[in-house]
Amino acid sequence: MPFFSSLLAAILPMSFYLILIWKMDKYEPEPIKFVLIHFLWGAFGAVILGVFGTLLLGYATGINGATETENTINIIIFAPLSEELAKGIFLLWTVNSRKFDNITDGIVYGSAIGLGFGMTENFLYFISFGDSANAWFNLVIIRTLFSAVMHCISTGIFGALLGMAKYGNLLSRTFLPFSGLGIGIFIHFFWNSAVIFNGTSVYGFIFMIFLIGLYFGIIRLSIYNEMKIIESQLEEEVNLGILPAKFLPIISTRLRHKPGWIEEDKRKLYFNTAVHLAFSKMKFKKVRDSRKIIYLHEVNQNREALKNILSNNVEIVRDI
Repeated sequence: MPFFSSLLAAILPMSFYLILIWKMDKYEPEPIKFVLIHFLWGAFGAVILGVFGTLLLGYATGINGATETENTINIIIFAPLSEELAKGIFLLWTVNSRKFDNITDGIVYGSAIGLGFGMTENFLYFISFGDSANAWFNLVIIRTLFSAVMHCISTGIFGALLGMAKYGNLLSRTFLPFSGLGIGIFIHFFWNSAVIFNGTSVYGFIFMIFLIGLYFGIIRLSIYNEMKIIESQLEEEVNLGILPAKFLPIISTRLRHKPGWIEEDKRKLYFNTAVHLAFSKMKFKKVRDSRKIIYLHEVNQNREALKNILSNNVEIVRDI
């Protein structure tokens, strides 16, 4: 099929998925430029590294895809191993960033990598195997709704487990990343194993439909957990006199968008500062190493910022 049609069919759906997942992170959205860096790693770096890894595994084992059996081994064993490692290795750098705070952040960054990878892989499939208009269209539907989404979910789950591990004890910081990578490899393995054979492809589609529902459930649960963190941490700020009591019920709900509780130009700043304060306190309480000093500094900075927004602009505070 034409190059331009295949390019659009690869880029547009993955861009839509990326924006959808990024928008779901409503309390502390990740910097879009940083998200795009992950997307581009998936689209280029991870694809190149994944291909190299598959070739290396083939060279090391003598299985180079020369026969149908060897090609099957490449697809269901070597590809999941090398591609999930290639996608996930970038998250091992990201998790050390101060932008990576929690499970939701890991999901967003991991999903971005997976969607970038899926975009490039889709494009290569579209221009290579769409021999007729009907075959091309079916390929676009299947890979857009399932194969690329599989990459998004497998790497997103790895990111989520890294987010869980970041502020945990030594055992969780060791066990959870390996578990996340293992789950991602298994998802990839199961999908490839199912769809490579005509008789079992239906199980792959059923598996992915279930997995997509589960993934969105995990995202919703993670966001709900963020809301509870914000509420619990900011309740202490009310008791300290940092946060007005009447603001607490609306900071973590849709009511934060309601006009009248604070002037429009100050609302976003106040809301973001309060959320940053809540997460800084959470991190301060969880860590047991030298990072505690850094997060304590963040807590104090955000407290002062909240007080200054109101004390310097007393007239902006109104009745709810």
